[in-house]
Amino acid sequence: TFVANILIAVNPYYDIPKLYAPETIKSYQGRSLGTLPPHVYAIADKAYRDMKVLKMSQSIIVSGESGAGKTENTKFVLRYLTTSYGTGQDIDERIVEANPLLEAFGNAKTVRNNNSSRFGKFVEIHFNEKNAVVGGFVSHYLLEKSRICMQGTDERNYHIFYRLCAGASEDIRNMLHLNSPDSFRYLNRGCTRYFASKGSDKQIMQNRKSPEHMKAGALKDPLLDDLGDFNRMCVAMKKIGLDDTEKLNLFRVVAGVLHLGNIDFEETGSTSGGCILKNQSSQTLQYCAELLGLDEEDLRVSLTTRVMLTTAGGAKGTVINLLLSEFQTRVPLKVEQANNARDALAKAVYSRLFDHVVTRVNQCFPFETSSNFIGVLDIAGFEYFEHNSYEQFCINYCNEKLQQFFNERILKEEQELYQKEGLGVNEVHYVDNQDCIDLIEAKLVGILDILDEENRLPQPSDQHFAEAVHSKHKDHFRLTIPRKSKLAVHRNIRDDEGFIIRHFAGAVCYETTQFVEKNNDALHMSLECLVCESKDKFVRDLFENNANSKDSKQKAGKLSFISVGNKFKTQLNLLLEKLRSTGSSFIRCVKPNLKMVSHQFEGAQILSQLQCSGMVSVLDLMQGGFPSRAPFHELYNMYKQYMPDKLTRLDPRLFCKALFKALGLNDMDYKFGLTRVFFRPGKFAEFDQIMRSDPEHLAELVKRVNKWLVCSRWKKVQWCGLSVIKLRNKMKYRASACIKIQKTVRMWLCKRRHKPRIDGLIKVRNLRKRMEKFNEAVNGLKEGKQEMSKQIQDLASSIDALMAKIKATVMSRKQIEQEYESLVKKSELLLSSMQKKRQEEEETERLKRIQEEMERERKRHEEEEQLRKQEEEDRRMKAEMEQKRKQEEEQRRKMEEEERILQAEMDIQLAMEREEDAQRQAMLEQERRDRELALRIAQSEAELIQDEAQMDPSLRRYATHTHNGLFLCPVQACLCTNRGPQVQASKAAAGMKKYDLSKWKYAELRDAINTSCDIELLAACREEFHRRLKVYHAWKSKNKKRNTETEQRAPKSVTDYAQQNPAPPVPARQQEITMNRQQRYFRIPFIRPADQYKDPQNKKKGWWYAHFDGPWIARQMELHPDKQPILLVAGKDDMEMCELSLEETGLTRKRGAEILPRQFEEIWERCGGIQYLRNAIESKQARPTYATAMLQNLLK
Repeated sequence: TFVANILIAVNPYYDIPKLYAPETIKSYQGRSLGTLPPHVYAIADKAYRDMKVLKMSQSIIVSGESGAGKTENTKFVLRYLTTSYGTGQDIDERIVEANPLLEAFGNAKTVRNNNSSRFGKFVEIHFNEKNAVVGGFVSHYLLEKSRICMQGTDERNYHIFYRLCAGASEDIRNMLHLNSPDSFRYLNRGCTRYFASKGSDKQIMQNRKSPEHMKAGALKDPLLDDLGDFNRMCVAMKKIGLDDTEKLNLFRVVAGVLHLGNIDFEETGSTSGGCILKNQSSQTLQYCAELLGLDEEDLRVSLTTRVMLTTAGGAKGTVINLLLSEFQTRVPLKVEQANNARDALAKAVYSRLFDHVVTRVNQCFPFETSSNFIGVLDIAGFEYFEHNSYEQFCINYCNEKLQQFFNERILKEEQELYQKEGLGVNEVHYVDNQDCIDLIEAKLVGILDILDEENRLPQPSDQHFAEAVHSKHKDHFRLTIPRKSKLAVHRNIRDDEGFIIRHFAGAVCYETTQFVEKNNDALHMSLECLVCESKDKFVRDLFENNANSKDSKQKAGKLSFISVGNKFKTQLNLLLEKLRSTGSSFIRCVKPNLKMVSHQFEGAQILSQLQCSGMVSVLDLMQGGFPSRAPFHELYNMYKQYMPDKLTRLDPRLFCKALFKALGLNDMDYKFGLTRVFFRPGKFAEFDQIMRSDPEHLAELVKRVNKWLVCSRWKKVQWCGLSVIKLRNKMKYRASACIKIQKTVRMWLCKRRHKPRIDGLIKVRNLRKRMEKFNEAVNGLKEGKQEMSKQIQDLASSIDALMAKIKATVMSRKQIEQEYESLVKKSELLLSSMQKKRQEEEETERLKRIQEEMERERKRHEEEEQLRKQEEEDRRMKAEMEQKRKQEEEQRRKMEEEERILQAEMDIQLAMEREEDAQRQAMLEQERRDRELALRIAQSEAELIQDEAQMDPSLRRYATHTHNGLFLCPVQACLCTNRGPQVQASKAAAGMKKYDLSKWKYAELRDAINTSCDIELLAACREEFHRRLKVYHAWKSKNKKRNTETEQRAPKSVTDYAQQNPAPPVPARQQEITMNRQQRYFRIPFIRPADQYKDPQNKKKGWWYAHFDGPWIARQMELHPDKQPILLVAGKDDMEMCELSLEETGLTRKRGAEILPRQFEEIWERCGGIQYLRNAIESKQARPTYATAMLQNLLK
């Protein structure tokens, strides 16, 4: 995808068919961004068209992490430019074929990328006036020389070493003394396997494969094949103009570097402390000297010793003369120093060889003249590993500079241009990394200058360098100590062993070990003189550039050496100057995953890469920005030669406006600035349509412009006519406005003249209005009304006189004010007198209210005292009722105890009587038997025995028992004596009944109850009436329907008590005497059966009130929440009232159930009971009770 001229390319890690085919190249030629799917070819073609139209060189900056596809995208850009716009000559092919050669010497396998570029390059494709390719030039930066001698696990050295071992012919292999990769020290400490496919792996001979390759197999990559790539490299060398001799020279130096790494040293064992070559390294030394054109003994001496000059005369002549000079001292080297010297020589030789390869590549496509160029920058992206050294420091420093350039070009310059052109685009904030760049490259205090200063010391050390960095940037935000790292592995690093820099993409911990060594690019004098005096011309030429400055170096010593960091900084600044002078396009390469496998997309990692590359800020800017633009004069000049004479006089801005209107572009897609026109994102197709320069299209556009001009001019004529009409209307409006101004001024003058009289009249009128309030106040007075009314009338007449005077005469403001002030004073005096009278009346009223309040307070105290006495009386009565209840309960308990004792005595007497009866029965049986025996004897003796013989008196009196003239057998007598006291009491009561009311009718009973004066008859009638009610209700309950709700006339606790404890009947007369028509009142909780199951929490609990007149109920109330109260009176509501007597209800035994008469009467009156009872009395339905008698007395 892309945002404006920034392409975001994701590495798919597999070959997509026809994605980069020649047909695809043709389809993108001349097509603007947005018309075809996003592609690297679209960016390349845009750069070419910008160069062609704007006559300005262009740069394409390819960036991204290692393995993101930078090198491949660079090759695709170069292939597109040379294929599409090349001249068809051999030079186009050479530019493309130079890439395999550069990759062979500068690319290597890392853990993150199988074909990682370990150097940066800026490839320039130059074009002539006709915009055709005429040549190219390659600039390279910062080759990773440490990889030559050491590689990490699963990493390889540069590809050329493995390709030479795998693909060299037998003759070359024997001549160069090559073997498998595991036999070379510079290769066997990393991965020694080849890249190969199944077919090419079989073509590689077994003696060229390492044991690791034999065991694990070849490395697989769709773009890499060491054997095939070696052959392609040889073909590319031939195409770019390298003959066999030069090709062999390259291979010879590469092999010499491999053999140089196999030279080993050991201690001499002498007191000098030097070292010598091991015996097994003699053959290797011979191979190395032979391949590099050096003398074997000179190489041996130079590797084990170094020359220290004793005078300032310097060294002259050959290396032999140097060694034999009397002004030098030969210092033996230790084993470690000798190894470092060997590695330094290998790095120097390979580095010079790579420089030669790049120089030779540039020589193969030369150019004499160039109008413009398109440069493609491919440099290592931001790197961060577990262990980061000097190479990562330089690469990240380069990326900081490139990120700053990206911010300046895309964000800073873009926003400044928007502001300058007056487009009104919202500002986008971004992080400026200038402070990080200053930390690295600032003079004297920058890390690079501190490192150079450390190199100039007599005994430089990495620890001292790290301490100097921390001391000079102690409080710098971008720099901190390793202990503050978020990774545990970095926290173990001491402060003098590293530092952390907060880069734009994140914090990186650098280990300063070998920083000093890697920053020094110079060999010691022995080795440098040795290679400069090589017998091989090719090797000698590699170092001839440095030979001219050798003497000056030796004279100046360390103080004037050029460090690697300083050299890289200079190259980087030159590169950025070149980039700033060109137009820019960007290709941001993205890795979809860390495993380098296809079809695996890790969103979080990709988002992190986009944030590190600054794409978030770019998206914010481009969302509301204008990424494409073109100056007015360039568009005008492009179409000027096709315009007729009448259009050439147009202003460039007007012409562009006419052009866009003629094309019918949407006004929202572009915006005019002061000097150029800007386009919205994604509107490159419309922009490109304008930028086309073919004559037919331009002529058509000119016709459209002419047509638009005619239409616009006609509209202008119409607008002018409307303007004239508008001007005429404006003149009329101004004339009327002048009249209104005159009128207003005259009014103002008149108003200013009469203003004092008007103001005075207004104030006097306001004072006159206050007279009404004065009258209201006087009416509120109780005394002196007439006097105050007369004063108010006098004041009102004075005010009216002043108003008439103001209207009739011309008075000054001062006179009016004096008259007005006098009236105000009169009104204030009048008001003060009224207020005084009012206050006196209020004081009198206040005293009267105080007296009334005191009287009310006295009455309230009397009422409270009366209420207190009433409450005390109520408490006393309740205490008496409770005491009475307890006494009754105690008396009832004593009676029950006596009954139990009497019952026990009767049981004992009955048992004795049963025992005596048994004895008598036995005696009677014996007498009967004796009599029968006597009869039988008498019969046998013919004697007659009289039947009337008298029995024994003691037995005769027990023979029978009589009860009221009836004969009872002993068993019946026993049963009779066994009856309980309740049965005996009921029989006694029945025997004592004076009146037989069983055959009386209900009406007769009711009339007797209502009219009888006989107390015994009245009690008997009531008893019979309630007995019949009980029988009726019992029958009704027994024969009710199954689903019919139970009618509850009293709470369930009352009915349950009556069933479980039947009260012994008391004679009516006795009961009347006992009760003595006592009035008792009760209240207990009550829940209707219908609400019992609907309301398990008893929220609908009601109250049941009862008034007992003697033993029977007279009034009954039911109070339930959310329901009307139920009122019942004796006589009218007998069927709905409780039919039980007071003793049967057990209410006298319930604690707290009995209440005061006053409490019952308050509830009865509140619920409308008085009116209900009155209606019942008037309708002659109420039975005469205490309540009816009291109400009738009250009514009378």
